[in-house]
Amino acid sequence: MKRLIEKRYIMRRNMLAVIGLCLSLYFAYHLIAGQRGYLSLLTLENKVAEASEHYSNVKAEREAVETKVVMMRPGSIDRDLLEERVRHVLGFRYSNEYDLLQDRL
Repeated sequence: MKRLIEKRYIMRRNMLAVIGLCLSLYFAYHLIAGQRGYLSLLTLENKVAEASEHYSNVKAEREAVETKVVMMRPGSIDRDLLEERVRHVLGFRYSNEYDLLQDRL
């Protein structure tokens, strides 16, 4: 009987420490692997880096198209660009030109 009382006393004395340890482990797990934890932060940072790279690529393409549009305006037509577009879209070429086809791997 005395031994049972001693075990209960030890359990009561250490209960706060056990509860504190369990709570610490719970919060540490969610800090690392939770929905808003460190691992989620790393994946979000990777997504942001990919999105900013995609944005810069799209922005460069847009600027190239805007430059071509400016050169095609009626007041300032670039003759070389106009000839390039006519050849590409309509398939025109000079009579002394040849088409060279290359195999693409």
